[in-house]
Order: sequence, then structure tokens, then C-alpha cells
Amino acid sequence: AFVVGNKFEPGNGFKVIGGHTDSPCLKIKPRSKKTNAGCIQLAVECYGGGLWHTWFDRDLGISGRVLLRSEDGTKIEQKLIKIDRAVLRIPTLAIHLETPKEREAFKVNKEDHLVPILSREVKKALGGTTEGEVSDGWAEHHEPILLQMVASELKVDVQKIVDFELNLFDVQCASLGGAFSEFLNSARLDNLASCYMAVQSLVDYTKEEKILETDEDISLVALFDHEEVGSSSATGAGSPIMGESVERISNAFNTHDSADITASSKARSFVLSVDQAHAVHPNYSSKHERNHQPKMNDGMVIKRNSNQRYATTAITAYVVREIAKRAGLPPVQEFVVRNDSACGSTIGPIISTATGIRAIDLGCAQMSMHSIRESMGSSDFSSGLKLFKAFFTHFREVDSSIED
Repeated sequence: AFVVGNKFEPGNGFKVIGGHTDSPCLKIKPRSKKTNAGCIQLAVECYGGGLWHTWFDRDLGISGRVLLRSEDGTKIEQKLIKIDRAVLRIPTLAIHLETPKEREAFKVNKEDHLVPILSREVKKALGGTTEGEVSDGWAEHHEPILLQMVASELKVDVQKIVDFELNLFDVQCASLGGAFSEFLNSARLDNLASCYMAVQSLVDYTKEEKILETDEDISLVALFDHEEVGSSSATGAGSPIMGESVERISNAFNTHDSADITASSKARSFVLSVDQAHAVHPNYSSKHERNHQPKMNDGMVIKRNSNQRYATTAITAYVVREIAKRAGLPPVQEFVVRNDSACGSTIGPIISTATGIRAIDLGCAQMSMHSIRESMGSSDFSSGLKLFKAFFTHFREVDSSIED
């Protein structure tokens, strides 16, 4: 999504907020039919680096994309689905059945232990759920109960389903927590919180007609998939999408189709790579470097790494600090990992490598990252929205003040 400033000319810059939409989860396998000990289960695959022990004893629903054959059988249509009720569960083993050694640490075998229960086999027999089963090389490898649930939710015949991509999710709604409701507890804050703030800030910016009248740039939000598994896909940040978007949008305003124009646009562009950051944990504060301990509700966090795991440089960090200052926002926080700790990464370095566009990695501080349920500061939502909108408003002025 993007908005074109009224003063935009070919060769001017792009103000980009980029993020990723995916989160660690359990995905239903291509052949999911599974039974054991009188229970009907679904075979699932771990996506990303989740804290898998947090998926036990949670009420799980199913969501994703379903491919349906049209009535005349000539076309395939795509439908989104969300079964927003507790149809699956992964129970923990009772403490009475564990050995003393097993009680010392909860260890998860991802293949054997993360298999959710859908139903009892006796319920299937009593319900007569085998009626209408399909044998086409795909459907027979999935539990008929699952297919019938999907068909019922979409109000179609089971025979119309030709394939799907389905994920498990926690059906518990988001909530405010803390004595003063200062925390937001929810699933997938990493990174849907950043995605929401990015999109909403662009929407809010489009309402500033007087600012748009003098805007020389294009303000753009780009959201990518598959960051949690490396971004190497047709819809990931490692794809040509970002570079091609700049090129094609620039060429739409340029009648000469010059490569120099695109290069000029990239040189004047800037990417806010927004992804959640690690807040210091009061029970594990030693895991943070002493002088870099971001706190929830204390503003946005700039993430740095000299080994280029993050795209932040002195110049890109200054730009964001100055924008925050001009918007009257609290000073941004800083995060650097300890020297004896591995550092994560995100889409910032990937986009900069592929396009040559300057970038910075930053985000809101949160706890329990990659848990099925995470926590962040509720006031950081408003701070993030204000900073992102201020980026669209003040970037060109701040960037122009920096000498080459």
C-alpha cells in the first residue's frame, strides 16, 4: 500500500515501513490423518522457532486458506477460513506419570509430543462421519472429520475441497493486563503489532492533506511472509518484491524508463524495518547487556548489531532519533545483545542487501517472544503509531540535513 506525495517527481525517494506477517505456529501436514490410543489426531509441522512448550493445554482453533473447485469444475477459487473455537488440544502428561528426571525439565519431542487431539474414535463411529469420504490421492490422507469441519465452515460440499494450508492458533482473545492495564497480552504480537501500526499510520497520514500537498516522496508499507524461516520465498523479503516495487512505481511516473531514475530513487529512500524487540525480563535480567535493557511502555527500540544481523547504522539511527524528537516523543531505546549471546535477525539486512536502500531495525519491546501468548506495553502502541506517522511527515526534512 502506498500514497504518492503531490510534489513527487521521478527520482525522488520512497519512505518505506516494512514488516513481516508470519509467526511461529503449528501447520497441518499434507497427510494429516493420525490415530493413537483410541484418539483421532492431526499430524502437524512446526513452523519457525516457537516456544513449543507453551502450546500445551491451550484451546486451539484452525485458520488458513482453502482451495475449492468451482461448480462447473473448470476453476479453482481460494477462500480464507477461521474455525474460531477449541477444536484441538495438546494435553501435557500428568506429573504422576513422569519420572523424577522428566519432572526436572519439560522437554518436548516435536514429532511425538506436539500432536493435537481432534476427537475420540468412538465419536467418529457413532456419528457416522465416514459418509461422503473422497478418494482422489489427497483427501483420503486427511481425517474426514477435519474435511467436514472445513466444508461446514465454508458452507460447501466436501468434494469441492482440493487442497488447503491450515494453521493452528490459540482461540483466547487478547486482553489488557497489569494493575493499571498497562500490558497487552495476545498471540502473534511478533509481528502483527508492528504490521497494524504500520498500516494504520499510513491511513492516518493520508488524511493530512496539507502535508501531502508538499510531500515530495512516496510513502509505502510493505509486509512480507516467511521471515520466521529465513525470508527466502516468492512472498518473503528475500524476493524481488521490494526492489521491483520501487522500480515499477518510479517508471509509472517516468516516460523515459531510465535505470538512473530508479537508482536515484533508491539512493533517496529509507526503510523502517519494524519487528518486535526483546524487553528486559525482571526474572532473567542478566540475559540482557547491562546498558541495553529496553523496557515495555518506554518507547520504541532501535536494534543494532555490528555483525550486520540488524541493518541499523549511525546515520539511520540518527534519522529515527531526530524524527522522534521533532514529534515530541520519548527518546528511543537501544538494544544490543550480549557478546556471549546469539543475535536474531529480521528483514532489514535482507532488503538493504537486495536493493541498496538504507534501513534501520526497530520495534516495540515485548516479553515472551515466540510464545503462543506474548506481552507488550499498551502505551507502546500509541508511541509506535505516532513515530511511524512522524516518519512519513518529517523524514525528508531530517534526511536533507545530513551532508554526504
